[in-house]
Amino acid sequence: MLKIYGVPISVHARKVIVVSRLKALPYELVPVAPVIPGSLPPNWRELSPTGLIPVMQDGDFTLADSSAICVYLERMHPQPSVYPSAPRDHASALWLEQYAGGTLFRQIVHPLFHETVVNPNILQQPTNPHRVDEVVTRAMPEVFGYLDSVCGGAHLAGPVLSVADIAVASNLVTLQYLGFMLDRSRFAKLAGLLDRTIRHPAFIEALRAEQPAVQQMGLRGDFLKPVLA
Repeated sequence: MLKIYGVPISVHARKVIVVSRLKALPYELVPVAPVIPGSLPPNWRELSPTGLIPVMQDGDFTLADSSAICVYLERMHPQPSVYPSAPRDHASALWLEQYAGGTLFRQIVHPLFHETVVNPNILQQPTNPHRVDEVVTRAMPEVFGYLDSVCGGAHLAGPVLSVADIAVASNLVTLQYLGFMLDRSRFAKLAGLLDRTIRHPAFIEALRAEQPAVQQMGLRGDFLKPVLA
């Protein structure tokens, strides 16, 4: 059985969890939250050279980085595929997965998570309202505008759900847990993509399993009530 080290509300761990569920792969989730030092296994730096989550173990094989893990799962268990076969669709899926894990996460989700959860609740530091305002007023319109512009069909890359859809939706779910809701009138196509993606059975299963953690952390999960009902 696979072992996935991380926490279910993590953008990157959730991506791996959804791909595992989509491929019907049993896994054990080992709770690790790098922002909480006491949660780290003694050999954490051996498992994760970067210190980041997620990490996957498949028998004697250990792999860090969510993108690498998803590629590994795809090669080991090709069906159902989360990477399009057509060259341009495949390239687009890789690009948008990286955009989600890089620009969307680093410029929006990561700073807002740290300012609203990590700093006040773990580090006992005040939230920096200027940093929050900069993310909301500058980064969000630019990043969401780009993603909305590439939502040309039912999915971001190819005719079926791909890793690109999963990566983008995972970021938006965690963002809304923090109370920063997607402006559905301004970014209607992106909102539609989010709705379609999180209604996939594998995504629903992952979201339902993480609700105890959402409630324990006092995050906002009411936006998922229609999906999880």
